[in-house]
Amino acid sequence: MNVKPNLTPESWQYRDLNKRAPSLSVLADTLIELVGQGHPVAAGTADLQHSNGLVKFAEAYPNRFVQFGISEQNMVSAAAGMATTGMIPYVATFASFLGLLTCEQIRMDVAYCAQPVRLIGHHTGISMGFYGTSHHATEDISTMRAIADLAVVSPADGAQFRQLLRHSATYPQPIYFRIGRGHDPVVYGDDEPFELGKAKIHGIGKDITIIACGMAVHGAKAAVDALNKAGHSAGLIDMHTIKPLDEAAVLEAANNSRIVLTVEEHNIMGGLGSAVAEVMAENPVKARLKRHGIIDEYALISPPMRLYQHYKLDGDGIREVAQTLL
Repeated sequence: MNVKPNLTPESWQYRDLNKRAPSLSVLADTLIELVGQGHPVAAGTADLQHSNGLVKFAEAYPNRFVQFGISEQNMVSAAAGMATTGMIPYVATFASFLGLLTCEQIRMDVAYCAQPVRLIGHHTGISMGFYGTSHHATEDISTMRAIADLAVVSPADGAQFRQLLRHSATYPQPIYFRIGRGHDPVVYGDDEPFELGKAKIHGIGKDITIIACGMAVHGAKAAVDALNKAGHSAGLIDMHTIKPLDEAAVLEAANNSRIVLTVEEHNIMGGLGSAVAEVMAENPVKARLKRHGIIDEYALISPPMRLYQHYKLDGDGIREVAQTLL
């Protein structure tokens, strides 16, 4: 019996994800661009080519794409093997699986062997919402940051991700990219320059400087604008590269602001806040530090926007946290 699938506009069709979440196209479009420039790029995914947009790369370069199926650990080990042949593999799956399930393979096969694998953890933090704890990735920064010789990068939006992907084609170390769900609000223009390992400083505030990464940058920017309009002196640093951390940017804020507030879509233990705290603890600074994010708990189950409001990771919530500190 031949039954046609329900293709009404209300139905959930993975093949239409890129139309509804345009940032999902950034990964495939940029990798296609890099291949065109002569870089030995290959790509793979664990049965999620529609969720991360790599279906477009697979159509353009089928001989450079591997569909590994639901075998994330095998995907990472195979990517390390591909790298030994001179390829630069970009492998992608949900961050909750890549940052936790494949930790041993990332440590031993990729980082320890110094292979230039680019690990793309998408739908990070609490962006999977109602999929629940098994799909929330609120520990991946701390896990990946603890692995030697592995860079950890958390872009704020699609434009920044595109620029950092371009840099990754010639970056010597393996990289863990932590990206959202494709609905990222726009923070930067397409031609904004970025450099791996170099923070984007939007300003240092005398009263408070917010250091944020990933989806929190958009809310932090809105919070800083509101604080400045209210008469405070507030600044913002986009710490897109969490490792290697731009320590000079941290110290500039810590020595010129009364308060440093870190904001991340992650457990405050071991993430961006901990990285900043380590720098401030080992240097003479005048600012006091507040870490803001998910405070050592398993995130609730709800649509993402509700969760961002609940955990005060949107503009109003971050402003409220900062205002309380001030």
